Parts: sequence; C-alpha cells; structure tokens
Amino acid sequence: MKTYKIAAIPADGIGPEVIAAGLQALEALERRDGSFKLEVEHFDWGSDYYKKHGVMMPEDGRDQLKPFDAIFFGAVGAPDVPDHITLWGLRLPICQGFDQYANVRPTKILPGITSPLAGVGPGDLDWVIVRENSEGEYAGNGGRTHRGMPEEVGTEVAIFTRVGVTRIMRYAFKLAQSRPRKLLTVVTKSNAQRFGMVMWDEIAAEVAQEFPDVTWDKMLVDAMTVRMTLKPKSLDTIVATNLHADILSDLAGALAGSLGVAPTANIDPERRYPSMFEPIHGSAFDITGKGIANPVATFWTAAQMLEHLGEAKAAARLMEAVEKVTAEGIITPDIGGMATTQQVTDAVCEAIRMSNI
Repeated sequence: MKTYKIAAIPADGIGPEVIAAGLQALEALERRDGSFKLEVEHFDWGSDYYKKHGVMMPEDGRDQLKPFDAIFFGAVGAPDVPDHITLWGLRLPICQGFDQYANVRPTKILPGITSPLAGVGPGDLDWVIVRENSEGEYAGNGGRTHRGMPEEVGTEVAIFTRVGVTRIMRYAFKLAQSRPRKLLTVVTKSNAQRFGMVMWDEIAAEVAQEFPDVTWDKMLVDAMTVRMTLKPKSLDTIVATNLHADILSDLAGALAGSLGVAPTANIDPERRYPSMFEPIHGSAFDITGKGIANPVATFWTAAQMLEHLGEAKAAARLMEAVEKVTAEGIITPDIGGMATTQQVTDAVCEAIRMSNI
C-alpha cells in the first residue's frame, strides 16, 4: 500500500472547517480504494499563531514541511491582522520558497449549480487558468521612502525573467496539449506595459513553436474579462501573470457560480519540493463558525492533490461524488442551497462509498 505524508495547515477563518471536510472525504476515499494511505500531520500556523508568537509560522517552517509529499492548506487572513502580514508571513513564503511556480485553477459549472451567465450551463464553461506563481507583480520587490511625509513614495516593482516566463508558458502549452480542445489563450497588458508584457508575448510565440498541435491566441487582460463573460465557450486553457491570473480566476469562480467551488494547486512541476493545494475562496470570516462554508472547493482541491500524487482513479471518484451531490441539490447557501458544510460532506462521503469507479 502506498503511503503519502500530508501536511495540513487549516490556518484562518473557514479554513479549519473546510480542511476538516476535505480530510473526511479523503478518509472515505482511502477506505473505498484500499490501495493508498494518507498520513496527515496538522500544523497550527496562521493568524492565531501570529498573535501568540509574532510570526505566522516558525522560522524553520519550510524545513518542517519539506519532507511531506503535499501540503493541504485552508485559508489565510484575519480582520485584526494586516493582510500583507498574513499573506507574506505564510502562504507566499511557502509558494516562493518551494518554487511552486505553476498555480493551476480549473473552473467549470458543476451539475446543479447555476451560473450568473444567461444561457450557460455545465459543459459551456470549462477552463483551466494557469497563473505564474513565483515572480511578476508579487515578486516582493519595491519599498517605501519618506514614510509619513507629503513626499512619501511607494514602489511595487514587477519582475519578469526569461526563465520564469518560459517555464510557465511551456507548462501552459503542455497542459493545453493534454486537453481535448488543445487551445491556449495568453493574457497580458502589452499595449500599456511595454517591457515585461511585451517579453511575455514574445516568449509565448517562441514556445508555441514547440507545440504545433496547440492553437493559441492572446488577449489584453481588460478585453479578457469581456470575453470570459460574453464568450465563455471560446476559452479553454488560459495563462497569465501572477496578478492578472489572480484577478481573472476570481472572476472565473464567480461565473461558475461561486468562489466556494473554485480549487487551486500550487505546483512545483519538477517535484523538488512538496506542492500545496488550497481552495480559492479565502478565510471568509463573515461566515466562520456558522457551519455553512462550501466544502466543494476543498474537495476539488483534494482531487487535484490526489492527481498530483498519482492517484488519478481516486481523484476521479471524488469528483464524480461531488458532481452527484451537487446535481442532487445538496448544496450550501452561497450557491442557492440550504445544506450545511457537514451535510454536503456526509453526502459526498456516502457517494464515495457507493461509487462503482
């Protein structure tokens, strides 16, 4: 039996609730499948840890995580801790420190979930957004001078390297090549940002030559929001910078019905370090503790984790169970239902037990 070591970091807000739901589903998969085992270790890092220790995670946090096969992450952010502290204190040091340069965010309309787009249903919107996850606008370069003075200056420097752009572009082309439509859209803002973004366009054209079977086009990010909304069927695989893809993937989640169903994988494609899997929705403190957090994004994220670990059959079984449950209308209030987090989780676990895959 294969054994995988999983580091669970529930962190903030609804994170502990949805990670608990995800682990319950994974345990059901273990029992149903019988060919693998997950050894899960919990880490109490996050905003509460920060309030006690002055840091979001220990100084040797990454060293503690390095031996694991994957990281299962909840959410980060708290109303009484500045966002730049929570993000730069936990999530980004893990992503950047482990060079998880491919952030992969699939989006589709699940059965039983209504998109806000008129006349669009399951099968009409089926995208994967690939976000460059190591540099760009979130590289952390910049600073502030003359603090508090009228002449105070703040700079945020976007860093784009040929290595960074080439590897994410190659990853996106390979992903597009593996999907039925073999279609990729490259998103930039190269009309106004004439250096880094023009380099993105040029490298996209270079890498495209390695993939003659992939059809590709490019869009300016503002025009892309219009295309996503008005022509969702025209899109399949999408690649964009750290900032642009961050924004577009939230729009994608909303167009699919809710951020509560949107998953994320932070991948080190070279597998030098553990990859990290997290739902998109964030800490959602407005519903924390109410028992109504949508666990679907976490289930889908868990499926991405299983695929990365090589357990494709178990991943397919999990997604089949999720789609069966949403089709039956067992859904949380954010997508128009009345079910609690636990009711959705119990239904998914039962569907896993009854699965014939």
